[in-house]
Amino acid sequence: MHIDMSTLAPIQAYALMTQTVIPRPVAWVLTENDDKSHNLAPFSYFNGLASDPPMIMISIGLAPDGSIKDTRVNIEERKHFIVHIAHREMAEAMTKSSATMPRNESEITMLDLELAEMPGSSLPRLKDCRIAYACEYDSMHMIKDQSIVFAHLKHLYVDDAITGKDAKGRMCINAIDADPLGRLGGGEYFGAGELIYVERPA
Repeated sequence: MHIDMSTLAPIQAYALMTQTVIPRPVAWVLTENDDKSHNLAPFSYFNGLASDPPMIMISIGLAPDGSIKDTRVNIEERKHFIVHIAHREMAEAMTKSSATMPRNESEITMLDLELAEMPGSSLPRLKDCRIAYACEYDSMHMIKDQSIVFAHLKHLYVDDAITGKDAKGRMCINAIDADPLGRLGGGEYFGAGELIYVERPA
């Protein structure tokens, strides 16, 4: 089947992209609201962008009513945020945090999630997430209604339980133990499964 993407409505293109660009990592983003409470929302148009300097990008669309999402407002106003990589047991909470809520109502409170200190950041992290990045806003590029946010990774938290050493004695992350959620289409996610190792060329 051949599909000419230029003939599709945006919602059709979205449905096909989210079902074929798979699996996608999910940025579970914690930001600070005006009243010092915390907003929490997932975004699956997200990835690493560079390692020198360490940077990520997140694409943030508009809210269902066409307004600017709280995550974008908070990032633009305060310039810092925390990105979490959720695991299988957090899939339900992460999905529920995508619901539209009134400004300054906290998903953290709604979902009864526990916070922990994030060294190097004035913001906390989700205690139960195994991976978290403290991020600093760099810039934003608009593509129609999509806000492409570029940010520097300033600090990284990794749960000791998912770390180990490789053959050269370097720290490595055990992907099976990390069990990161990958986004598929609709309400589907992809969990860590069989690990396939292929030797890279020298």
